[in-house]
Amino acid sequence: MTQQRVLIDTVAWVHIVHGRILCARPRGKDVFYIPGGKREGGETDPQTLVREIEEELAVTLRPDTIAHVGTYETDDGPYTVRMSCYTADYTGAITASGEIDELAWFTYADRDTVPPVDQLLFDDLVKDGLLSSARTLDAVGD
Repeated sequence: MTQQRVLIDTVAWVHIVHGRILCARPRGKDVFYIPGGKREGGETDPQTLVREIEEELAVTLRPDTIAHVGTYETDDGPYTVRMSCYTADYTGAITASGEIDELAWFTYADRDTVPPVDQLLFDDLVKDGLLSSARTLDAVGD
């Protein structure tokens, strides 16, 4: 008998500055993720994205600038993880807040330290010339 897969359906904010992508480490976890999360109730992807990023990073995404980058899916044990990725402009200063303990700026050299679904995004971003493959870069500043 085949075990039924459980879908974890998430949205993520792709924020790249100087060839590095913003990643967040949630409180109590030892792995970094692309910021975002799961929808609540009947939220749309943009509504979920705006809420999650405000909760995690204390910035407000501008809904009129949200653009779909891609949707990625991987299997992880009994789970199928789907991550719909978006870019967006924002107002405010990015700060770890809510359930986030730490923020970091990753390049493609950090690919193996993020979850498999995030790795698929990293692959596309480096292929498109948006994510640096270098390990060390100048400091990131918005």
